[in-house]
Amino acid sequence: MLNIVLFGPPGAGKGTQAVKLVSKYNLVHLSTGDIFRANIKGGTELGTLAKSYMDKGDLVPDEVTIKMLESEVNKASSSKGFIFDGFPRTTAQAQALDKFLADKNIPIVLTLALEVDEEELTKRIILRGKDSGRVDDRDETIVRNRVKEYSTKTAPLKDFYKVQGKLKSIPGVGSIDQIFDELCNNINSVAKVK
Repeated sequence: MLNIVLFGPPGAGKGTQAVKLVSKYNLVHLSTGDIFRANIKGGTELGTLAKSYMDKGDLVPDEVTIKMLESEVNKASSSKGFIFDGFPRTTAQAQALDKFLADKNIPIVLTLALEVDEEELTKRIILRGKDSGRVDDRDETIVRNRVKEYSTKTAPLKDFYKVQGKLKSIPGVGSIDQIFDELCNNINSVAKVK
């Protein structure tokens, strides 16, 4: 099973690249942002709780995120693999994900980190907010807080996956196709997929 963690700061292009990777490798895309929004739209208890954090630009607590994600993995357990987009975001989440997947005997094969500087991220997200309708994408203060949260809490995951020998850093600036090709080259070299 090909399980990949795709991470990077908000606005790095994870969603765009994940869609292309899902198509090429026939994987299930698990975006915590999409899962959160579906739960919020559905009015679930976990969705309401997640929204209270997201509206401030804060990370949703681990226990809420993990419960939502486990439910989605269990729904698609017969797939060829998963792309985890936006999860894990903390070392505690990475440890919980490793444990959950180990119990199912479907470990993470590779972690791909998209690298983009803060000013470019802020510009991208605010531009995206004009089209997406997402309130959290239109407020520069919230956007900068999300990028800061990433730098403080999520960037340390690089060390977690580097120690496991699963981390590949990819420049997230360039054309969508150039970035995609680089992601595929890394996947193919590790997973022996063509």
